[in-house]
Amino acid sequence: MVSEKIVASVRETGVVGAGGAGFPTHVKIAAKDIDVVIVNGAECEPLLRVDQQLMEVHAREVVQGLRAVCQATGAKRGVIALKRKYDKAEQALRDEVSKASELDLFLLDDFYPAGDEQVLVHEVIGEIVPEGGIPLMVGAVVINVETLLNVSKALKGLPVTRTYVTITGEVKRPVTARLPIGISIREAIDLAGGSLIGDDYMVIEGGPMMGKIVSNISAPITKTTKGLILLNKSHPLIESKSGALSIEIKRAMSVCCQCRLCTDLCPRHLLGHAIEPHTTLRAVSYGITSDVKAITQAFLCSECGVCDEFACVMGLSPRKMNMEIKRVFAQKGFKNPHHEKELTADPMREFRKIPVKRLIYRLGLAELNVGAPLTEEEYEPKRVVLLLKQHVGATSQPIVNVGDVVKEGDLIGEIPEGALGARVHASISGTVREVDRETIIIER
Repeated sequence: MVSEKIVASVRETGVVGAGGAGFPTHVKIAAKDIDVVIVNGAECEPLLRVDQQLMEVHAREVVQGLRAVCQATGAKRGVIALKRKYDKAEQALRDEVSKASELDLFLLDDFYPAGDEQVLVHEVIGEIVPEGGIPLMVGAVVINVETLLNVSKALKGLPVTRTYVTITGEVKRPVTARLPIGISIREAIDLAGGSLIGDDYMVIEGGPMMGKIVSNISAPITKTTKGLILLNKSHPLIESKSGALSIEIKRAMSVCCQCRLCTDLCPRHLLGHAIEPHTTLRAVSYGITSDVKAITQAFLCSECGVCDEFACVMGLSPRKMNMEIKRVFAQKGFKNPHHEKELTADPMREFRKIPVKRLIYRLGLAELNVGAPLTEEEYEPKRVVLLLKQHVGATSQPIVNVGDVVKEGDLIGEIPEGALGARVHASISGTVREVDRETIIIER
């Protein structure tokens, strides 16, 4: 009964995975026969600061959330995995986990991508998640730090209306701020003092490795927004992420030397998964459609960016090709054929972990790798645009109308009957000005 109440509270308050695609948390923690809940506190993306700061400042609430998830899933133990360099967070958490015998800390080295959930599972419990699988298949649930903070609040009936975001890069005052969901990216940048380089910039939402370039800074932040990185338009990272796939293919035909460095450093390949980015690059570049494995192995790509942002000396992007292959296969309804379970990690894996310090220099971000102090100061916007799909699954259905007066925390978007999804709540008090199938706009 206790576990059912926890799951219900998390569902009612709209909690989703705060650090990734936004999988509805009430579905994840409804899983049973779980051995361990692993908290992903690695935060291996350069420049981002949210998780390490929340573990330090809100250690008690994070641990409360972890204990609740352990109760809900029946997990025998909970492990908070964080990098050993987060010494302040480690101390704050150690003081809290010492009060619960079923909880522990696991200290990670400073490598990328320690925060990939399959890499994390292997580091913490030594298991390898099957190809195309999820941690649940080896008895584990992986959950984000801020998600646990929101679980803790859910038990008090507090819905998700705000999110923590690191705003950094070429801004005047890098900061990690607690922001109302639905404010614009432009507003968030202004809260960091605005641009240092005038208008000649672009914004990456997320981390520098896996984040994507924002095409419209008037777009709203969501429950899953964790980082906004402002860079000069001419920065190599922006140019890398902006390159067209058609040009990438032509470049690959011209300069790919099949050195296989992209494969040798691929984190999933090093776990034993049958993915070899250099063979995909070769097959696509030369139209070798008979090599079915070289094409379909794109399903196993985690899109971590190691192959293009770090490994390839020619600046090519196997990742983009994998992403395009997966997109086309999804349109055609083609499913992943790779499901090998008996896997063995590469014996060279321990020597091929990418040091984050080295990665930062490779990305050209060393000068921007500065602190972003956490502020809990309340920002009260005049207007928010709330997306009805900020999560994996079905778009939420609006349950308010234009002209309705709502308070912060009121339910405005419901999960469709029988569908996978998450609730949406008002992030400010005000009047509903617009409602359509995808957004709700509220003004004070």
